[in-house]
Amino acid sequence: MTPPQKLYQRIADQIAGDIAAGRYAPGSRLPAERDPAETFAVSRPTVREAMIALEIRGLVGARKGSGIYVASPLPGTAGPSPELDVGAFELIEARTLFESEAAALAAAAIDEAQLSELRALLTQMDAHDEAGDDLAADRRFHMIIAEATGNSLVASAVAQLWDVREQSPLCVHMFAQARRVGVTPRANEHQLVVDALAARDPQRAREAMRAHLRRVTDDLLEATKLDLIQKAQADYAAQRERVTARTGV
Repeated sequence: MTPPQKLYQRIADQIAGDIAAGRYAPGSRLPAERDPAETFAVSRPTVREAMIALEIRGLVGARKGSGIYVASPLPGTAGPSPELDVGAFELIEARTLFESEAAALAAAAIDEAQLSELRALLTQMDAHDEAGDDLAADRRFHMIIAEATGNSLVASAVAQLWDVREQSPLCVHMFAQARRVGVTPRANEHQLVVDALAARDPQRAREAMRAHLRRVTDDLLEATKLDLIQKAQADYAAQRERVTARTGV
């Protein structure tokens, strides 16, 4: 049975079809995020994932800091659109559901050895704040909490979500954009989770994990916006250089 098409894929394919049909000409500006969000009745993060998917396919890009534009010229005709799998926003939504409840369960069952390992990982992640993120330490931090629930199915589900984080091309692309603009895991947010676990407070642990993952979503929204702005600035600088060269100024 063929799995249902993901929302971002449906939107990306619709816009790609509109571009192919000439509704959006090469070099023309696409509507702002809120317009397709209303048209397709989806969230802004879903629209952002669709735009990034179109960018990966070479159909759109940022120009002059004013939004998303159709590529000019358009790339040559290719085969079916690539399967980019799960985007970062969809992943974080699922992680919030699973890992917030996992943290609440872990608060009642975590042992001192697991708390000690979490604290050691906090030190390790804090040391990477300047040098960049430590994905292995971040994953291990969250897996210890899942394992502390004592439920093998919870641990398996969380591990699968992290596998998606590391293997989905669209997800990898979006987190790479975040790293390029300096977004890395925050050790202080992880510290609040550890504090709640050490206090054996399920509700506090749930809220700390939920707040942490909500912040990841906010950071990704800002990072992808900043990435587009940087591309627009680079495009403007290159254009200005060409004009200067032609005019001899």
